[in-house]
Amino acid sequence: MAEGRFATISGVNIHYHDEGQGPVLVMLQGSGPGATGWSNYSRNIAHFARTHRVICPDLPGFGKSDMKPVDAPIPGWWAGMIVGLLDTLGIDKADFVGNSMGGMIALKIALETPERINRMVLMGPGGGSPVSSVFPTEGIKTLVGFYDGPGPSLERLRSFTNQMVFDPGALTDDLLEQRFEAAMDPRIVAQPPMRPGPGGMPEELWRDARLTRLPHETLILWGREDRVMPLDAGFTLMKQIPRARFLVMPQCGHWVQWEHADEFNRIVEGFLAP
Repeated sequence: MAEGRFATISGVNIHYHDEGQGPVLVMLQGSGPGATGWSNYSRNIAHFARTHRVICPDLPGFGKSDMKPVDAPIPGWWAGMIVGLLDTLGIDKADFVGNSMGGMIALKIALETPERINRMVLMGPGGGSPVSSVFPTEGIKTLVGFYDGPGPSLERLRSFTNQMVFDPGALTDDLLEQRFEAAMDPRIVAQPPMRPGPGGMPEELWRDARLTRLPHETLILWGREDRVMPLDAGFTLMKQIPRARFLVMPQCGHWVQWEHADEFNRIVEGFLAP
């Protein structure tokens, strides 16, 4: 793993990776236990760094970044931190790739400051509303409650990650151990970033009327067998975002960019091409 850098945004230290040269591509991670920017995109960063300047932060509350305040609204506070990071780095506008919570943050940035985003790729993003599936899913319940009850353990993490992918056999012991080490950071154990707090539950972005006026070319990718964010949660976003494309990946769970990395890299590279 490449060495990262730090930037201070409104008193919050954000750890990020800055790889390659060219048009800026911001890659925003999801929110599962042990998640970091690099671990979410370990199979993608090098590919896109050949043609882009890739900025991949650890969201505050994850990895080496400072913690998220317990009363910070989701995803609005994170969206403000990412825009602040762009300001600090002198970046006016960028393409965005966001997985799960990262997709929801990218969408929030598009709604609040549309001029900062060129194109968006959203993989199983939050912010939609399932049409027929039961929600919250077992995957969401496991994610939110990982630190509750009997507390975190490697077996609980294994159970969670098994729900993230179509083929659990693809998960390596090394991957699980890396994520467990990150999840057991004492700061994160004491203040889990996804535990509901005074800031309330995540915002229901699908209710925002501004979705129908977003100007951005948008690619929505979803794993057909996603057990965390069900496929039909994307229908409301696809229907409302005027220039959205919706691509369903077969034999794929919540980590499209990890389970089908080569295909993901090709598709997104084509979408981002000038």
